[in-house]
Amino acid sequence: MLMPKRVKYRKQMRGRMKGVASRGNTIEAGEFGLQALEPAWVTARQIEAVRRVIVREMKRRGKMWIRIFPDKPVTAKPAETRMGKGKGAVDHWVAVVKPGRIMFEVSGVPENVARTALTQAAYKLPMKTQVVAESQMEG
Repeated sequence: MLMPKRVKYRKQMRGRMKGVASRGNTIEAGEFGLQALEPAWVTARQIEAVRRVIVREMKRRGKMWIRIFPDKPVTAKPAETRMGKGKGAVDHWVAVVKPGRIMFEVSGVPENVARTALTQAAYKLPMKTQVVAESQMEG
């Protein structure tokens, strides 16, 4: 599971997800990418599920890049606990994704295989996405 080795502050506030991605919104390494169309928190478990789907669909051919990293801690209090007594312990880690962000990239496989892999991967994510090609990004 992805998570930071160390962080400056153990707990973080929730924050807001307004605006569109100003960085990470172009394809850098691969030929095809999975682009977010809505803002969302993507958990480390969801990133791992997507990674496994893409690797399985590509049958270990080609190469894949994960362009998001879960560096935001999300806290949770235990079930059936009364309110008060401070903020809960860190429960899991999420990556904050804004619309336009390229989350995953693939290359080295035919277009139909890449599109199938990224479409299957999109089912594991909590937001609407689209598959984009490197040629689309330039135009």
